[in-house]
Amino acid sequence: MAREVLALRSQRGLDHVGLICLPAKLHNSPERIPGAVRATVARHRGHYAQIKLLYADCGTGGALAALCEELGLEMLPGAHCYAVYDGVARFAARAEMRSFFLTDFLVRQFDAFVWRPLGLDRHPELRDAYFGNYRTLVHLAQVDAPETAALAESHAARLGLAFERRLTGYGDLGVSLDGWARPDGPRSARSLGASPPR
Repeated sequence: MAREVLALRSQRGLDHVGLICLPAKLHNSPERIPGAVRATVARHRGHYAQIKLLYADCGTGGALAALCEELGLEMLPGAHCYAVYDGVARFAARAEMRSFFLTDFLVRQFDAFVWRPLGLDRHPELRDAYFGNYRTLVHLAQVDAPETAALAESHAARLGLAFERRLTGYGDLGVSLDGWARPDGPRSARSLGASPPR
């Protein structure tokens, strides 16, 4: 979410908000997220008036929420970034069990975060084993960029899925950031999470 946070900071005059990034690859090992968050908070807590966590649950099975309660941190609502961008209530109401979701980041990093880690570059015959129960690839677009949309549609074709694009913008990420970091609030807010901008 780093690119999106930086865009929101610029658009909304939140120049006092800083960003500390954790590696995006943690999402492939969600059990490691709480430990990385704990260590990063410990390194930076004494330097900032506020720290907010720009992760939803992200596959930690509630461990991240428990850590935030222990450390007195606020985190993003929802189970994952798809819900954050679509809007947590709207995403839950859709109950799309047969859709595979990509954000703008995942569209751009599809090979690094989906295709190669699943071994599909070496064993394309596994595609249907992984994706056979899905029907649609849904691109949750933060920015209206035709080249990103075209790339997302090409990923759907690679996976043998129908394609749908939703221009969500920043969804609940913008809502949370506005609530946490209004320009009239503390001048030293610091946010944790996401990966370096691409």
